[in-house]
Amino acid sequence: MISDQQTFGDDTTVVYVLGGPGAGKGTQCANLVKDFGFVHLSAGDLLREERQREGSKYGELINNYIKEGKIVPAKITIALLENAMAKSPSKRFLIDGFPRKMDQAVKFEKTVCKGKFVLFFDCPESVMLERLLKRGKTSGRVDDNIESIKKRFVTFKETSYPVVEYFEKQNKVKRVSCVNSPQKVYAETKAIFQELFENEEKAKKAKAAATAAKN
Repeated sequence: MISDQQTFGDDTTVVYVLGGPGAGKGTQCANLVKDFGFVHLSAGDLLREERQREGSKYGELINNYIKEGKIVPAKITIALLENAMAKSPSKRFLIDGFPRKMDQAVKFEKTVCKGKFVLFFDCPESVMLERLLKRGKTSGRVDDNIESIKKRFVTFKETSYPVVEYFEKQNKVKRVSCVNSPQKVYAETKAIFQELFENEEKAKKAKAAATAAKN
């Protein structure tokens, strides 16, 4: 633990990846993993794995929340993310589909790690609905049906979008439109990350130069 009780320090890069259901977050994250060495942690995937894990005390609870399109309690999701981060040798994490509620955002930033920024994939509901119904034909996911999808849209608007606005007030949101082809969306996304790491490299060099000057 470090002094302010965060589990991970400044050497860890966390980027939150948010967007409505079906915005294409997974596709873009896969490209970022390949090009920038991130570990992709999907909050939804971690919850689904935990739900299916034999002997899980949270399995039934998670299942009920997912079926209803509701957000699983913060302490469960944060514990799963923190555990996955601790097991990874990497210091770069894309956290996909999180934080989806204000209590998740505040608790994670205070106790686990501060995020660099929110990568927000902006997409109209009509486009997301079409994508999800298409995916539902093959995904086998309990929440890829029209009833669950509509509940998820309502949940996103009412509870997750305020999280985006919260980080926007801190100038920590990078918006990318997802209406274009995945290739065009990624070109824009990639430029954001190139700038992030270029700036980090400049900051490191400036710090090293300042230290050398003192000596």
